[in-house]
Amino acid sequence: MMTIQVLKSKIHRVTVTEADLNYIGSITLDPALMAAANMIEGEKVHILNCNNGERFETYIITGPENSGVVCLNGPAARKVAVGDVVIVCSYASMEFETAKTFKPWIVFPDTATNRLL
Repeated sequence: MMTIQVLKSKIHRVTVTEADLNYIGSITLDPALMAAANMIEGEKVHILNCNNGERFETYIITGPENSGVVCLNGPAARKVAVGDVVIVCSYASMEFETAKTFKPWIVFPDTATNRLL
């Protein structure tokens, strides 16, 4: 059986609110955004920085509910600046035929507040 990687979840265009170089690493996200995008703590994600073109991987940790927090921690903090707009994506492996009809969770929050519209 052939499996492929497909987009599972995407938080489209949120604004980086914090960058903490002295943390051990990850992205801190508002759990309201995580729930809407069907993402969980510890999930591997790709971060796509719309301001500088950086693309990198990290994992999610949960921040305060309804805070709008998007904080890059540890080494990832070097790849963003507070105020940058990023896209957060996660992927899933699935059987090729299943992937043809799979629909990812895509969230379009308010970029100014990082809250759901």
